[in-house]
Amino acid sequence: MRVFEWMTWRWTTMALRKKLDDALAVSDTATCGGAGPGRGSYASRALQLVPRPYRRDLSEASAHKRRRVRRERAVQALLSQTLSRVHHSVCGAASVAYLRVTDLGGFRRAVRATGSLVLRFMSSMASSSNVVMVTGGSGLYGMAIKTFVAKTPGEAAANWVFLSSKDGDLRDRKQTEAIFERVKPTHVIHLAAMVGGLFANMSMKVEFYRENMLMNDNVMECCRIYNVEKLVSCLSTCIFPDKTTYPIDETMVHDGAPHSSNEGYAYAKRMIDVMNRCYGEEYGCKFTAVIPTNIYGPHDNFSIEGGHVIPGLIHKCYKAKRDGTPFTIWGSGTPLRQFIYSLDLAELTVWVMRSYDSTDSIILSVPEEREVSIKDVALMIVDAMDFKGEVVFDTSKSDGQHKKTACNDKLKGLRPDFEFTTMQKGLKEACDWFVANYDTCRKGH
Repeated sequence: MRVFEWMTWRWTTMALRKKLDDALAVSDTATCGGAGPGRGSYASRALQLVPRPYRRDLSEASAHKRRRVRRERAVQALLSQTLSRVHHSVCGAASVAYLRVTDLGGFRRAVRATGSLVLRFMSSMASSSNVVMVTGGSGLYGMAIKTFVAKTPGEAAANWVFLSSKDGDLRDRKQTEAIFERVKPTHVIHLAAMVGGLFANMSMKVEFYRENMLMNDNVMECCRIYNVEKLVSCLSTCIFPDKTTYPIDETMVHDGAPHSSNEGYAYAKRMIDVMNRCYGEEYGCKFTAVIPTNIYGPHDNFSIEGGHVIPGLIHKCYKAKRDGTPFTIWGSGTPLRQFIYSLDLAELTVWVMRSYDSTDSIILSVPEEREVSIKDVALMIVDAMDFKGEVVFDTSKSDGQHKKTACNDKLKGLRPDFEFTTMQKGLKEACDWFVANYDTCRKGH
């Protein structure tokens, strides 16, 4: 708040300086241009009672006091008018009632008293000049940000551009440059990626590496060339070493090899963390990255074969209920995961873009104590879908990495007041959305 107070005070006083000087010059000329008080006035008559040697000193003191009073009144009027306009812009009020400001120190105190209003006003002024481009804007993550922005007044005023694959192929350098030329972003949230579940990652390691490397390189280099103010990219907890101690934190990304099941994707994503530092050191770019745990929510890809665990389970449960067949979960159900609801992640990502200034990546995750097993997730989906049939675990399928517990202490230190959506509530909303949009939602690769 102190920084915003100082910025607002500087902004206002600089803008009003010339106007104040003009007003005071007129005031001083009108009040003090003569040799003394006007003839016939009360002050003039009282001055006749003072011995002549002291009249000049008293007259000058009186004129000085009048100048000071008028100067204070001019400052009070102009600054009160300015605060009134700020208040009106933020809240729609016509004026700030009974606000008294007699000097610049008083103005500082007034700003502090109305700090939240000024903060919102300055935020909206800054947001209106931003062009925020979100790659991968039609996916689970991007649509969650779009939903969050639409219901957040300060962000809705900014110019948000959500890209999909129809806007261009980010693997192609010329198409990527054409997008930057057209959109002219000041900020970029880079979510576009080739993603998939466990079995897709195991069978297409080369494709996951090459395609993600191409996209990341093109986006980062274009952000440098086109002078983007801030780039926030998205990593994943699967990039952390397979053999490590738990919980994992942001300092451990490069401490060992990732799990072999997704090494193509993991190494491509790790390079974002490396290049963020390189671009910062060499070119002064403000690039950073978020590391979310497993994401779920509306607008996901509900592919059974190639999707992530929660959307795949939701789709399976839906079909089992519809067809009257068992609900089959691949694997033993014992692996542990931390899941974050997409709308929670969206809010935190926008906060990172606006307020987190470090190049170092930051984990966006629920606390460690909210880690759940795949079996627990499957049974919560059974409840959310009101499935009454048989539940089967196919242990012939691979479980993948048993756990990758992430520490969110860094996030908690910066956002101690943030409240995460419960798994039960988030899964219910995701299941309801899937059922309502079954005919049109994504269910393939």
